[in-house]
This record gives sequence, C-alpha cells and structure tokens, in this order.
Amino acid sequence: MTHDPSPAAPGAAEPLPPGGGAAAPGTARLSTFATSAEGIYGLIIVAGMIVVSRNLTASSGEALLSVIATLLVFFAAHVYAAAVSWMADHPERDGGIGSAIRHGLHESLGLLGLAAVPVLILFLGFAGVLHDAFAVWMALGADVLLLAIVGWVIAGTRTPSVWARLGGALVTASFGGILIALKALIHH
Repeated sequence: MTHDPSPAAPGAAEPLPPGGGAAAPGTARLSTFATSAEGIYGLIIVAGMIVVSRNLTASSGEALLSVIATLLVFFAAHVYAAAVSWMADHPERDGGIGSAIRHGLHESLGLLGLAAVPVLILFLGFAGVLHDAFAVWMALGADVLLLAIVGWVIAGTRTPSVWARLGGALVTASFGGILIALKALIHH
C-alpha cells in the first residue's frame, strides 16, 4: 500500500514531483564540468602560461599557441593518469583500455572546458579583433572572473551563506590573481 502525501499547507511551496527537482542532463553535466577540480586547474594553467608566454613574446598569437600547446599536453597527461589510476583501482572491471581511456577523457574534460573562454579571447587578439596587450589582459581578467564564479558556485553547494560564497570566490580567484600580480611585477 502506498501512502499519498497530504497537500502542502496554504502558502507553502508545492512539493516537486519525482525527478522534478533534478537538473536537465546537459545542465547537470555542465555544472559538474564547470566546478570540477580539473576546471579550476585548467584555468590556473592558462593564467600561468599567459603570464610566462606574454613576458617572453610580443603577441597574443604566440601566447595563444603556448597556452593551447600546454593545455593539450596537460590534458593528455591527465587522461593517461586518470585511465591508469582507474585500471589500478578497478581490476575487476571488464572493458580494458578502451573503458579506461573513456573514463580518463570524462574525468579530464573540465581541464579544457573553462579554459576555452580565455583561449577564445587570446584568439580574438591573434585575429586582430582585439589589440594584443588588451587581449592578454582581458584573457587574464576573464580567467580570474571564472575562477571567482567557480569558487562562488562550489561554496553555494555547501552553504547558502553569502559570506562563505564570497570567501570561496576570493580564495579560488586568488590563484589567478597571484599570477596576474606576478605578471605585473615581471613585466614592469
């Protein structure tokens, strides 16, 4: 016998139907992708490479090439490490190297996802849509802003406190901010 819950009290929110509160599959995947450790790590790699490459080169195109090459190497290394680790942790699973690589790809996609925004901005500098120096600084600013947003969202999954969310945003953004400060000190 099933128990039918009583209707909500007047003025109270109606209970959600089963599955009604779940995010759409694409939204849930994007949220997981955007708040992954790999997403944060990808943004930090991009900021670091922009700082280093821009101080050694004169164009956003060269910075873009350096960032893309570094991201791809880190992505490949991360896929490999995740696949090997998965095989070691799950020896009972059948599926071999193909399953392990699929797992590694799934685990590592966050590294490229959020990094696409500052990479796109660098591309706009390379294409001449933005001035080189402006593109570099804008890419760094977007990187820090994305880090702050990720910190805010992650803290929000744990607490509704605005102060905790601000703290999460500040701590996460500080990784990019530190790299920007280093760029300013090294460049000037």
